[in-house]
Amino acid sequence: MSKEKSAADKLREELFVTNKHMAKVVGDEEINKAFDFCKGYMAFMKTAKTEREAVKEIEIMAAAKGFVPFVPDKKYKAGDKVIYNNRGKAVILAVIGKKSLSEGVRISAAHIDSPRIDLKPNPLYEDSEIALFKTHYYGGIKKYQWTAIPLSLHGVVVKSDGEKVEINVGEAEDDPKFVITDLLPHLAYSQYEKKLGDAIKGEDLNIVIGSLPLKDAEGGDAVKLNIMKILNEKYGIKEVDFRSAELEIVPAFNPTDIGFDRSLIGAYGHDDRVCAYPALMAALNIDEPEHTVMTVLADKEETGSAGNTGLRSAYLKNFIYDLAAAEGVPGYRVLSKSECLSADVNAGFDPTYPEVLERNNAAFLNRGVTVTKYTGARGKGGTSDASAEFMGRVTSILNKAGIPWQTGELGKVDEGGGGTVAQYVADLDIDVVDVGVPVLSMHAPFEVVSKLDVYATYRACFEFFKA
Repeated sequence: MSKEKSAADKLREELFVTNKHMAKVVGDEEINKAFDFCKGYMAFMKTAKTEREAVKEIEIMAAAKGFVPFVPDKKYKAGDKVIYNNRGKAVILAVIGKKSLSEGVRISAAHIDSPRIDLKPNPLYEDSEIALFKTHYYGGIKKYQWTAIPLSLHGVVVKSDGEKVEINVGEAEDDPKFVITDLLPHLAYSQYEKKLGDAIKGEDLNIVIGSLPLKDAEGGDAVKLNIMKILNEKYGIKEVDFRSAELEIVPAFNPTDIGFDRSLIGAYGHDDRVCAYPALMAALNIDEPEHTVMTVLADKEETGSAGNTGLRSAYLKNFIYDLAAAEGVPGYRVLSKSECLSADVNAGFDPTYPEVLERNNAAFLNRGVTVTKYTGARGKGGTSDASAEFMGRVTSILNKAGIPWQTGELGKVDEGGGGTVAQYVADLDIDVVDVGVPVLSMHAPFEVVSKLDVYATYRACFEFFKA
């Protein structure tokens, strides 16, 4: 026989915050929907390991849902679906709403770039009869995590005649892989004495790509020459063409279920494609919303959102201005009435490393979408800090839809921190708050998320678009 709740217990339940594991507050049907949703997410992650590949896959998915390329001077009607491709590395999807743009738009913004290792403009060299690539890492990484794991090469090379060649080596089962070597423990005593961040230097992230010399070649570059011959025969490129290339090194393993219960997903690039995919699917699945809705998937967030494919550029503002001009509405009025969910990840509470997070204000796996009022570092440096009014509006939408949610911070106050695209959206006079998925091992080559949290983030984006 269940014990009747005391008055104090009822009061606690009514007045206290009690975030619980989603499995305790949603039914089996919701859990099954989350697992099914994540099958699509894992398939997307397998195909879209770089920002360019993500855009290509998004265009395919959008076309299947009736999206057509955006035409700046065209006036669209409710229900029209358009897509804008920004230089092959960022994308905007919009579904035109029933209401005038003068009442603002609803935006979900995420980024599709992830920490990685890029090739330098002159990468190819030979040393001790081994051919290697010199690299420059992209975004915040722990360099030692990238050694002694299988790697793949992705990107484009634009040749001197203007032809663009796409390269993807290391993903197919029978493809060769690449690797950054590390010292054997027997000879690493000096390395052990260094600080963790100094044990592997940026200039040590050299990619092993071959070791056979070209037959009958004289001189100390016979292995390099053989590699260049292979690349020339397969892709028609010469060494000078590396200078007009964007070639990225990423882990050569696929997304996989984690745990006996398969409740988690391990993959490269959860930050931030784990939020980009829910935001994408929200746009693909909505028809004739009240307000015009947009999913903005940007590049360059991991390096500060600079560049013309990052959200510090004008491409989002220009897109909205073009839509507004066709309707005869001043663009700035659209912006000032607009609202945005900045869909980005948060640091998940890791019981192995509890000391860096303040438990009452940390995001936990399986407790739903995380609403992050502010990011930044220490004294909130580099954040937009959402208003109480907008926090209340967003959380009311989540409550009304029955979506489990929690709040979170990026660590203890003086421990560190980080930023998102929210501050650059706020610069446009748009109300914005961060929402997203808590992640374990963030920025590692292999990150971990909960399937339930991924689905809750999708539902948050979709219900926000409907509101």
